Amino acid sequence: MSEGNPIRNLRETVLSDETFLLRRLEFEQRRRDGSWQPLKRELYDHGNAAALLAHDPGRGTVLLVRQIRFVTYLNGHPHPLLEVCAGMLDRDEPRTAIIREAEEELGYRIRDVRQVFEAFMSPGCFTEKISFFAGCYSAEDRIGRGGGLAAEGEDIEVVEMPLTEALALIGTGGIVDAKTIMLLQWAALHGLG
Repeated sequence: MSEGNPIRNLRETVLSDETFLLRRLEFEQRRRDGSWQPLKRELYDHGNAAALLAHDPGRGTVLLVRQIRFVTYLNGHPHPLLEVCAGMLDRDEPRTAIIREAEEELGYRIRDVRQVFEAFMSPGCFTEKISFFAGCYSAEDRIGRGGGLAAEGEDIEVVEMPLTEALALIGTGGIVDAKTIMLLQWAALHGLG
């Protein structure tokens, strides 16, 4: 495939701009053999997000959140999801956003927050890129009860458990959220347990 722009003749139709933006895109994409193929895609512009694995290195525990996710319910998963703390950037830098989300959702001021990687979660149709973070907490870092913001429809239960237990829940289906699985496996690979 030659150098240059792999996309041409881009045309866009806005299908919805309620909470987020849903667009239909029509374009031509250059194939590896140099030919051009006309394609249509629907693209959901959800914005970018951040996710955090909060861990207590002294006790080998992690803080997770449990909440009902309507979309997973519709897809046959009737139970609340067990997840890492996460949220939309809301025009903030990823680190600022995840510190805010940790205080809202977990009720903790997280220390030593560091970005560990970034990933596109479903690049076939979503623009969302998630910045993944890890940070430390202890009992002294609790500043509130957590639970999220009721005005945003959040009703979050904060769950503390050993990292080893959280990792085991991946294999039993107790944790099915991709961002949570990714951060827990990152923790295991980097010896945080």
